[in-house]
Amino acid sequence: MPNVAHLLRDHVSLSIACIDRIYVNGWMPKLQTSGGLVWFLTKHLGKPIASPALFGPIHDRFVNDIHAFAADHHVPEVDFARGERKDDVAAGYRSKFTDPEGVVFIGVAQEKAWSFKAHKGHGDNGVVSFDFSRQWAFVNHYYFYVQDAEWGPAFVKVGSYLPYPVRLCLNGHEWAKQQLRREGIGFESLDNGFLSCEDPVRLQAICDRLGPSDVQDFFNRWCLRLPWPLTVEDRQAGYLHKLSLWQIEMSLTEVFDRPVHGREFFDQLIRDNLDLGRPDRVSLLFPTRLTKRTPPPTFGYRTRIITDGVQPSLHVDYKSTHVKQYFKEGHALRTETTINDPKDLGVNKAIEHMPRLRSLGQEINRKLLEVERISQDCHLSQDELETLQRPVVVDDQRVPALRFGDMRVMALMAALCLFLNLPDGFSNRGLRRHLAALLGVEPNTYTPGRMTYDLRRLRLRGLIERIGRTNRYRVVPLGLRIAYFYTKVFRRILRPGWAALIDRDDSVPRPLRAAFREVDREIARLCEAAVLRMAA
Repeated sequence: MPNVAHLLRDHVSLSIACIDRIYVNGWMPKLQTSGGLVWFLTKHLGKPIASPALFGPIHDRFVNDIHAFAADHHVPEVDFARGERKDDVAAGYRSKFTDPEGVVFIGVAQEKAWSFKAHKGHGDNGVVSFDFSRQWAFVNHYYFYVQDAEWGPAFVKVGSYLPYPVRLCLNGHEWAKQQLRREGIGFESLDNGFLSCEDPVRLQAICDRLGPSDVQDFFNRWCLRLPWPLTVEDRQAGYLHKLSLWQIEMSLTEVFDRPVHGREFFDQLIRDNLDLGRPDRVSLLFPTRLTKRTPPPTFGYRTRIITDGVQPSLHVDYKSTHVKQYFKEGHALRTETTINDPKDLGVNKAIEHMPRLRSLGQEINRKLLEVERISQDCHLSQDELETLQRPVVVDDQRVPALRFGDMRVMALMAALCLFLNLPDGFSNRGLRRHLAALLGVEPNTYTPGRMTYDLRRLRLRGLIERIGRTNRYRVVPLGLRIAYFYTKVFRRILRPGWAALIDRDDSVPRPLRAAFREVDREIARLCEAAVLRMAA
C-alpha cells in the first residue's frame, strides 16, 4: 500500500489553500457601556431622561421596517423552530431562488444576547432616574439570507435590542467561485470547495487575494440595503458598527485523482497520529508555547477519530482552536484549522488581522501534513543506517555513534519526536526532563553535562540545529526522519517481537507466538543433533 508521502506527491490532481467560513462580529463602540447608552438617549436623541421606555419605539420601527421590506420585495419570513437546523431551512429556500442577487428569505429566532437592564431610582427631589447594567437576555434576532454578486450565499444576523449586535457569515470558497465566474474560468464544485479548475494557478491567486476590504465592502453594501435598527441620521452621528473576527476557518483541499487513494491515506494515517492532541505534542501544529497558565480545551487535550458512516475524520483541539482532517465528498483530503478566538494565537480580533490569521492557519495545515509525510516516509538507506552505528569525524571532531537499540539513544530519538520540542525549539533543560522520564530515572540523575554530550552528537551529525545565537535547538527534517525510523522500528517490530520470543505478552498475535515457539524447538533439535550441551 502506498504511504502518505507517495499519495500526496503522485496522486493529487488539485491542491488549493483558501479561507473557508468567516464568521464576523459587528459591534457598536459607542453603545457598549451604560454611559454611552445614556449619552445616546439624552444627548443624541434629545430626551430629558434616559428611560428604557425609549427602547420600544426603536425596536418597533425596526420590526415594522422588516415586515414592509419583506412585503415590498416578496421575501418569505420564517420563524425558526427550537432545535431546527437553520442551514437545512436555508438550503430549501436557496434551491428555489434564481436571481443573481437579493434577499432569499428572512428568518427570526429568539437567542441569547449581551444587552442592557434598567434600574429605576429617585433623586432627592423625587425625580425619576435610571441606571443601566450589562447582562444576558433572550431577544429576537433577524437572519437575512442573501445571494451576493461578490460572495454568493451568505447571511446577515441583526439583533433587535440594544446594542444591536450584528453577525456576518461568509465563505471564502464561494467568493472565489464568484470571481472565477466573472473571469470566465471553468470549474467543478465539491460542495463549497473545488473538485477541478481550468486554471489552478489563477484560482490560488484569487484565493490569496481575499482580504479584509472584501468583507468590509460586503457589510457596507448590505447595511444600506437592509432594514437597520438605527437611522441614517444615527449613523451619520457616528453610531456605526465595527467589525471583528468571531471565527475564521482556513482550509487546504487536496483532490485525489482516484477516490480509493483517499481511503488509503486514512488507513495509513490514523494509527500514526492518535496522540497529536497530547499537551506535549500539540504545539508542533500551533505556533505558541504551552505554559502552566495555558488553559486546556473544554474536554481536555485529545485527538479524536470520528467515523461517520465509513468516512473517518481526525480532530485535534488546542484552546478554542480546532484542526480537522477528513475525506471530503469521497474525492479530496480536507485539512481545516478553525480559529474560534484569534487571541489563542496571539492575534487581535480586528478584521484588519485577517491576513495574519490566514497565514497562521495555512502554517498549521502545512505542519500537520508535513509531520504526517515524515512519519510515513521515514525509511533510511543501508549506508545511512550504518553511518549512524559508528563514530565519525566532523570538522576534526570525533562524533560518537547513535547505535540503534542503545537505551539512551532510543530514548533520545523518542524525545526528538515530541511535538513540544519543534515550534520554538528546545533547550538542554527541557529535553533533559523528557529523556529522564523516558529512561525511568530521576531528572537530577541525567545531568546537564550528559545532555550537552547528546546535543553535540546530534548537532554535528546534522539532526538538529542551533536557533540563531540562542541556547535553543530545532529538529531538522533529516533528524525527524531518523527519529521516527528508530522509534517506529523499535515500537512496532522489535518490542512486539521480543514479547513474542519470551511468550509473556498476550497482546502478541497467537500465530506469531506459535511461530516463535516452533523456531525455538527447531533450534533445540539442532543443538541436540550437534551434541551441544549447556555450559556449566
